Amino acid sequence: MENQKKFYITTPIYYPSDKLHIGHTYCTVATDAMARYKRLQGYKVMFLTGTDEHGLKIEQKAEAAGVTPQQFVDNIVEGPRGVKDLWKLMEISYDRFIRTTDDYHVSAIQKIFKKMYDKGDIYKGTYKGKYCTPCESFWTESQLVNGCCPDCGRPVVDAEEEAYFFRLSKYADRVRDLLVNTDFLQPRSRVNEMVNNFIDKGLEDLCVSRTSFNWGIPVNFDPKHVVYVWIDALFNYTTALGFMNDRYPDSDYETFWPADVHFVGKEIVRFHSIIWPAMLMSMEMPLPKHVFGHGWLLLDGGKMSKSKGNVVDPYILAERYSADALRYFLLRDFPFGTDGNFSNELLINRINMDLANDLGNLLSRTTAMADKYFGGTLPADQQEGPEDAELLAMAGALRGKYEAQMEKYAFQNALAEVFNVIARANKYIDETAPWVLAKDEAKKPRLARVLYNLAETLRICATLLQPFMPAACDKIFAQLGVTDAGLRSWDSVAVFGAMPAACTLHKGENIFPRIDAKKELAELEAMEAAQKAAAQAALSNEEKAAAQPADAPAEIIDHEPEISFDDFMKTELRVGEIRAAEAMKESKKLLHLTVFDGERERCILSGIAKWYKPEDLVGKKVAIVANLAPRPMMKGKYVSEGMIVAADTADGGCIIPFFPAEAQAGSRIH
Repeated sequence: MENQKKFYITTPIYYPSDKLHIGHTYCTVATDAMARYKRLQGYKVMFLTGTDEHGLKIEQKAEAAGVTPQQFVDNIVEGPRGVKDLWKLMEISYDRFIRTTDDYHVSAIQKIFKKMYDKGDIYKGTYKGKYCTPCESFWTESQLVNGCCPDCGRPVVDAEEEAYFFRLSKYADRVRDLLVNTDFLQPRSRVNEMVNNFIDKGLEDLCVSRTSFNWGIPVNFDPKHVVYVWIDALFNYTTALGFMNDRYPDSDYETFWPADVHFVGKEIVRFHSIIWPAMLMSMEMPLPKHVFGHGWLLLDGGKMSKSKGNVVDPYILAERYSADALRYFLLRDFPFGTDGNFSNELLINRINMDLANDLGNLLSRTTAMADKYFGGTLPADQQEGPEDAELLAMAGALRGKYEAQMEKYAFQNALAEVFNVIARANKYIDETAPWVLAKDEAKKPRLARVLYNLAETLRICATLLQPFMPAACDKIFAQLGVTDAGLRSWDSVAVFGAMPAACTLHKGENIFPRIDAKKELAELEAMEAAQKAAAQAALSNEEKAAAQPADAPAEIIDHEPEISFDDFMKTELRVGEIRAAEAMKESKKLLHLTVFDGERERCILSGIAKWYKPEDLVGKKVAIVANLAPRPMMKGKYVSEGMIVAADTADGGCIIPFFPAEAQAGSRIH
């Protein structure tokens, strides 16, 4: 269709130095859900994912494995249980998969590099600085944290070599204006971090070539150099559309660029919100409409890491509980823009409560009663009743509420809206008591209408759940007898009553069997313990040291409450501004505080509800412990990122020392 609306969405291209884990799956599932939602709405969608396959780390990994770098990445990407196998298992509906070793991408990057060089935005110099091999990033001394890489926490090394540089500093003002005065970077909370930590401290020109390793795209006018990371990686979003290559038609680039949104993890927001737009400005190309930096899935309050042996294998969970159950959990439990604490207990509880008890039970009861009372086919003679109004109103309004949340990438809220209707339908069964109606032949028309309302509600909900659980929704439609594609379309859910009255339902398998939580948790715990032990055993002493935080004490005393003065001095106190405060329905003791630390907003749960009202705290400046590890609370539902400094009083009360209004949020307290 000539006038069909277009939508272009991307994941980052993942670094195939090892098998992908649940964090990569989280981003890709979210991107897939958004792509499927836009297709459901009638958009012509381009969904791109892929792998970033060059660099020193790949070269080193391949050498250790006794294979070539190309063989190494081929195995990770194309091999058994590799990247493409995982995306197939997880029902990822990508339209295009790019590998940065693809010939068309290589030739395009060489042309792009030369064009930026000819313009004067790339020049030759000598790089002296700190280099993190795992992240393949150069850092200035001021950017290091405790002398280590600010992204991964590992030690850095001094590096000096001839290199080409991109004039990033030239575009600092334009990029700053883009971040501050538009909605380019989302969520908005990420903007201050980028501006304060990187741009306002002074953007340095960016190293964009290397001579100390060979595994990369050669600079064709200076072959001893290879293109270094970000030109190679970031321009994939355009080369995959045919930009400066003949692999794809030019019309793809003209049709889909600029991207509607790049979904990326928060650790690479800097590259996508500062470096990427600057490079596009240099090339005089349109900028993406949005970059959305999502949070991390944390395990035990910390980021997952292969070296720690604490990664979660999505293959195991998807094969054990189904890809649909895992997809649902990932997008239901964690707000997409913030960190979430992953646990097997949360996963199993969510499957049992929402999918087995609510959705699965509603489908099973509806189809079973249709089969029992009418042989599966409902009679056309049906009678409305007073109990119908609320359910029909909720189901009829669902599409609008769902759409409002999806457009904000608030996947968890969109799913909550659907499951509010599912919960109301289960309540409707209890209110109408079909088993009582079935005893009176005169009430069969009323019984038929009750079952029709349940089936139609299920059809509407399943249609809107398709972006999240595509295979499970196919099974639901089969049991509802929905074979017409028009009855699972976006338009069909705008009004209640699209299914024919005399529909035929089919009692089928239980699509989400209930899980024995105690047994499953024990088995998963044993598997993960073995995985962690194997990972630790595989680490060399050097790697074990690198996996520890730079300030980790030499030994950990499990039962002694005292700490050394040196350890106490590691506590970082800052002024924080309380921007929101809420009472918590889950706890009478805790308040949920949103605190601005000078760089970003963080969630802190504080046990001060007995002494302070939420409304009295908003706008107050307080002392916070800023460098505590994130702590999962309320069975992992929340992650508290720090602590409010407070003191006990002699009468058993609590007092918080407040700072004057002019105190600057983020200031260190000595």
